[in-house]
This record gives sequence, structure tokens and C-alpha cells, in this order.
Amino acid sequence: MQDIFEEIIDYLKGIWLKRRYIIIATWLICPIGWYFVAAMPNIYKSEARVYVDTQSLLRPLLKGLTVETNPNTQIRLMVKTLLSRPNLERISRMTDLDVQATDSSQYEAIIKNLKDNIKISGVGRENIYTLSIEDKDPEMARNIVRSALTVFIENTLGETRNNSDSAQKFLTTQIKDYETRLTNAEARLTSFKQKYSGILPSQSGGYYAKLNSNKEQLKAIELEILENETRLASAKKQLAQSVVTDADPENKIKNESSIQTTYDDRITELEAQLDSLTLRYTDKHPDVIEVTRNLTHLNKLRSDEIEKYLAQKSENTGSLKRLSANPVIQEVQIQVNQLENLIASLNVRADDYRQRIVDLENRVHTLPEIEAELIALNRGYDITKSNYEALLSRRETAQLAQQADETTDKIQFRVIDPPRKATKPSGPKRFILFGVVTVLGFGVGIGISLLMSLLTPVATSTTQLSKITGVPVFGVVSANENLGLHKWHQKKTLIFIGSNVLLFCLLLLFISYFLFPDAIQAPLKRIF
Repeated sequence: MQDIFEEIIDYLKGIWLKRRYIIIATWLICPIGWYFVAAMPNIYKSEARVYVDTQSLLRPLLKGLTVETNPNTQIRLMVKTLLSRPNLERISRMTDLDVQATDSSQYEAIIKNLKDNIKISGVGRENIYTLSIEDKDPEMARNIVRSALTVFIENTLGETRNNSDSAQKFLTTQIKDYETRLTNAEARLTSFKQKYSGILPSQSGGYYAKLNSNKEQLKAIELEILENETRLASAKKQLAQSVVTDADPENKIKNESSIQTTYDDRITELEAQLDSLTLRYTDKHPDVIEVTRNLTHLNKLRSDEIEKYLAQKSENTGSLKRLSANPVIQEVQIQVNQLENLIASLNVRADDYRQRIVDLENRVHTLPEIEAELIALNRGYDITKSNYEALLSRRETAQLAQQADETTDKIQFRVIDPPRKATKPSGPKRFILFGVVTVLGFGVGIGISLLMSLLTPVATSTTQLSKITGVPVFGVVSANENLGLHKWHQKKTLIFIGSNVLLFCLLLLFISYFLFPDAIQAPLKRIF
């Protein structure tokens, strides 16, 4: 560590010995650099702040009725496109910058200068935007900011209306197109229905649904015919019994609720005996089985006797002549006639359904194709109609949204700070540049001094001399004052200090010229 420190000291001594190069470099760089900094033209900054209000009262009222757009997205898009070429050309025309250009290259330089210098920045989510520019002319800077602010506001408001107009035109064009397509679809569907008016499927279903429906109807009618035939047979049997009873009232067989035969008493006894046995025994008891078998046999004989007697008496014409005089027989006869008529009607309906089924089965290769073509036509017509109605609804929504935009703006601009003409220059940062030039001058001088001390080294210590020669140093002999070396070094030091003091005074003059403009610049401007 001590060696490094001693080496640094040796370098500093070498620079000090070559300090004349610092004087030369500083006087060549600093005054010239300070002059160029002082001669730089003043730059004036103008800025404006605007607040974009997107919280419109109309938005929640029209929610669900109109197409909602995100105003924040629209504003961000306008911010990004503010420095587009058309907008920059418009700003140049509004500020008469385009008049200053004599050829296309100058005009391009003006556009590029506007693009590079106009700054727009936003403050987070508060929707506060700042437009600023720096220019040599404070009036021009204010005009440019004002024009850019105007373009920003007009483009944002105009974009919404342009989008509404474009949407209206697009929807109108599409509606006309779909009207034509809908008319053509209706014409094709009408022509098809006229061509196959007699064989088109009904609204209840297609070919196979209609065929199955007819078969089901036929089955239902046949079942109804069977039921009514059964009821007719029962009614005829009842009619025959009524006729026999009415013809011979002294017969042992009686109608209505008390029908008597020669087996009735025996049957009554067996039924009483069977009831008594079932109270004591089960159905599998021998006595119960025997009584049950006898009772079944007697009931069968009783039925045969009734049927035989009725068959003999049914041919008696005298009894038939007295049917009209008995109200019960008349009612039964009317029921028989009604059932016969109903069965005849049902047979006619059944024959009609059978014919329909036959006709449908004969068209098995024709009707499905017609039905499929009709379904395709209806599908195309329904799709076209639904799209047409949707477009009409969208157009009404777009018109409502456009009317809402024309009534009140969803985006409102409030200029917080309007652009003003700057009274004091905002740049260049001369004091900083003065410091940079000063540091640069001294840095170059020190660098040159270090380089020259390395190129033409001078031993400044016994340690350095010992390292260079490789010979140990045992003593040091001081120079005699009569040689004048001490005074010569003092003179060089005074020249170095005086040079730096003079440079410092010159720097103070440059700084004072801009630090006190009223005290220095104003008198000089009046003189010169």
C-alpha cells in the first residue's frame, strides 16, 4: 500500500513539473468553450396542462342501450398519434412554420424539429396531460403548444364522431345488402311452396313424422272400433234379454236385478255353505274345494239355461212388436243404433288413414327430398332474416349513441394551465456548461501533463531514481541557491497561479453576464 501511495505521489510530482501544459490547455479550451456557451441562443419553454374528464353522467343512463367505448383507451391512442405526420403538418400550418420553408428539405427539417421537441406526458390515472416545447422564440413556442393542444382536443372529439359516422355508413350498406338477400330468399321460398303446394309437409313435422302420426291415429281408431264393437255386442245381448223378459212375464227367468232359474235355490245354499267353510278353513281345504267346484258347475248350468231360453224366445214376433211400448227396450235399441253408426263412421275414418299411409309410403323417395330442400330454404331464410333484424337493431343502437354524442360529449377537456409566453429563458443550462468546459480544460491539461511526464520522465525522489537505475542511492546533494533553481521554480508556480486566477476571473465575468442580466446585459445592449 505504501508503494502505491508513493507511486501516486511520483505521478503527481511529474504532472506538477509539466504544469505548463495545463496552462496551455486551459487557455486554449476554456475561453473558447465559454464563448461558445455564452453565444448559444436562449431557449424558451412553453407548456400547457389539460385535464381530460371521462366521467360523463350520460354513460350510466345509457348503459345497455348504446354501444359503450372506453374513453381512456381512445385518449391513449390520441396521445400516441399526436406526433403523427398529418398532425405535425397541421400544427406547422397553424403556426405558419410551413411558410418559412423555401424547399422540401427545409420543410422536412421543420417537421422533424416539431416531432423531436414537442413533448406530451400524462400523470398516472388522473388524466392530466402536459404539452410542452422549447424554442428560440417564446411567441412561437406558445403558438406551437396552443396549436398542438387544439389538434389534440379536436382529434379526440372528432374521432368519436367519425367512428359513429363510419358505423352508420357500414350498417346502412349492410342493411341494404341484407334487404336484397332477404327479398330473394322470400321469392325462392314462395316459388317453391307454390310448386309443391299439395305435397309439402305440414307444420307438425316432416315426412316420417307425418307417416308415424297417421299410423298412430289408425291404431287409435282401430282400437276405438274394437271397443265400440264390444259395447255393441253387449248392448245387443242386453236388448235380447229385455225382449224375452218383456214377452213372457210368467217365466221363471226374470230380467233386471232379480234373474231366477231352477238352479237359483241350490246356488244360494252352496254360496252360504261356502261362506261358512271359508270362515273356518283355507281355500285348499277339501270341503271348500268341493263346494267351490259344485257352485261353479251350477252357475254354468244356470247360464246355459238362460241362453237357451233367450234363443227360443228371440224368434217370437209378438214380443218384437211390443218393443216400442217398453221405454227400457227403446233406450237399449237407441244405444245399439248409435254404436252401429259410430262404428261405421270410425271405419270410414280408418279407411281414410289407411289410404293416407299408402299414399305416403308410395312417396317415400319423393317427399323426403322435397322436405330437405324446403328445410334448406327455410334455414337460409331464417339466417338472413335474423341477421337483417340484428343489423336493424344495431343501427338503432348506433343512432342512439350518435345522438347521445351530439347532445353531450363523453370526453370533456379542461385546460388547467393555458400556454403562456415565457419571459425568462429555460435554457441552455449555461452555468452547468461553464463548469463542464472548465473541467474539460483542466482535465485535458492534466492528461497532457501526465503523458509528457511519462514520455520524458524526471526523477523526483531517491526511490524513483533507484527503481529506474537499479543502483541504490546512499545520499542526496541539494542544489546551491546560487544556481537560481529555487527562484525559477517559484516563478513557474506564480505564473501557474496567476494564469488560473485570471481564468477564474474570466469565468466570473461570463457567469456575471448571465447571472445579472439587468445590471450587465441591459447597459451593454444600450451601448452596442
